[in-house]
Amino acid sequence: MKPILIIATDGFEQSELMEPKRLLEEAGAKTIVASLEEGEIKGWDSGNWGKSVKVDMLVEDVATDDYAALMLPGGQMNPDILRMNKDVIRLVGEFDKAGKPIAAICHAPWLLAEAGIIRGKVVTGWPSIRTDLTNAGGAVIDQKVAVDGNLITSRNPDDIPAFTKALKDAVGMQPSRSDAKTEKQAA
Repeated sequence: MKPILIIATDGFEQSELMEPKRLLEEAGAKTIVASLEEGEIKGWDSGNWGKSVKVDMLVEDVATDDYAALMLPGGQMNPDILRMNKDVIRLVGEFDKAGKPIAAICHAPWLLAEAGIIRGKVVTGWPSIRTDLTNAGGAVIDQKVAVDGNLITSRNPDDIPAFTKALKDAVGMQPSRSDAKTEKQAA
């Protein structure tokens, strides 16, 4: 399977990048972190700067064909910065045009709205961006995960297990032990 691309920058919600990345890698996926600058990006964790993550490549060097899917972690700062970058928005559009899964959590659906790809789609996100999603033509719901075609959206860190499982399902990965635990807890 091709790697899963993660696009993020400083201020990403730490749990929304690190936990899905860990769960995907635990299940056998390779992940690549792309950002606006080389080096490391710093997460945001409970009102303070958190841990850093190594940047594997620059966004401007990404070739959509090299990846199975795109994952967009949230946080307030991260997607607000990214939605102003033309290369990021171009890539979101390219992944969508190719029909590849795009998973966006928390504030990250802002990027889907900016790319103009949610009109007529069922989506969810952090409560403060739901009006923006509606204004972009999305049909907004309030549940752990919304899957509509190739788009996967979730609301917050509590939704990470369902979010990650939906992404793994979308790329055809086998369920892992952590997925079984999640399903059992939800029942």
